[in-house]
Amino acid sequence: MAAIPLNDTLASPAAPQRDADGGRRFWLWLGLLCLAVLILVPVGALVMPAGHALHLSDYALTLTGKILCYAVAALALGLVWGYCGILSLGHALFFALGGYAFGMYLMRQAAGDGLPGFMTFLSWQELPWFWWGSSSFLWAILMTVLVPGLIAFIFGYFAFRSRVKGVYLSIITQALTFAAMLLFFRNETGFGGNNGFTGFTTILGFPIAHSGTRVVLLLLSFALLVASFLLCRALVDSRFGQVLTGIRDAETRTMFLGYRPLGYKLFAWTASAMLCGLAGALYVPQVGIINPGEMAPVNSIEMAIWVAIGGRGTLLGPIIGAISVNGAKTLFTAWFAEYWLFFLGAIFVLGPLLLPRGIIGLIQRRREGARP
Repeated sequence: MAAIPLNDTLASPAAPQRDADGGRRFWLWLGLLCLAVLILVPVGALVMPAGHALHLSDYALTLTGKILCYAVAALALGLVWGYCGILSLGHALFFALGGYAFGMYLMRQAAGDGLPGFMTFLSWQELPWFWWGSSSFLWAILMTVLVPGLIAFIFGYFAFRSRVKGVYLSIITQALTFAAMLLFFRNETGFGGNNGFTGFTTILGFPIAHSGTRVVLLLLSFALLVASFLLCRALVDSRFGQVLTGIRDAETRTMFLGYRPLGYKLFAWTASAMLCGLAGALYVPQVGIINPGEMAPVNSIEMAIWVAIGGRGTLLGPIIGAISVNGAKTLFTAWFAEYWLFFLGAIFVLGPLLLPRGIIGLIQRRREGARP
């Protein structure tokens, strides 16, 4: 059956908003400017004299890079939640899988010709079969994309084919993540058990702890965020994006128009998982550790909070939400560590009530109110 062109009447006025055509360029440049400032301040500080007021520590560089990786993960979740209507509470799994895939390469680099340290401790005599090729950098990069993408594709195919949606799909994604976390906690799985992977020394022969390496990793994180933003923007502005929003707002009606939601939802879901995997791959060498705790359900819930606070149904919103919430988290854990979880809960409960359209929606309302 030939597909009938999707018209604009599918979009519901009450649905999460998309950027207005006239304001897209404004938000794009505003977002890139904010990100440029975020990235250039620590990089510029690195080349300044040590006693300069703007000089930042390696901790600040690492923190900035980590938040940029979180922003990529939030953008990936925002793509499927804001434009496809799929609330995933399991995206931390894809983030962690990408981290583990690249962590295997870093462990092989640290071990040299021997086995990784945790395998020696457990008296293993040889590498498991799934560690094959992990000493290759290109293979590791490939796995950071393929492993999360393949798992997401298999899960999404059966879930979307069975028409599972709404809160039921969210619960299943969270259960999947929790099951994977329990699996990775076991020593016999070959992923370091409770301790995970740590003790990284070099990447492509360069020492990870060196400031120059940290700057390169931070720049790569920034480049990944910009590339991901532009990719997602191209997707949502295309006919594909119009069909996605049609599925989000009126899936049954979209099917009557001749479109098959399965392929569209599966593509967006798989692409989102791959972006999370790449973000996890850049996160691990900057933080210096990856363990099953990264798959904890609370991490996936935090990702949803970033998107909701920033503004669901936009691309810049999740990025702003990730930076804002994690910046606040850093301050609160430093000043009021015992109250951070209460603060997180308050954001999750009060954020949608006070800011139903997120920070982006609040700014847009202010701009509209200022117009004559």
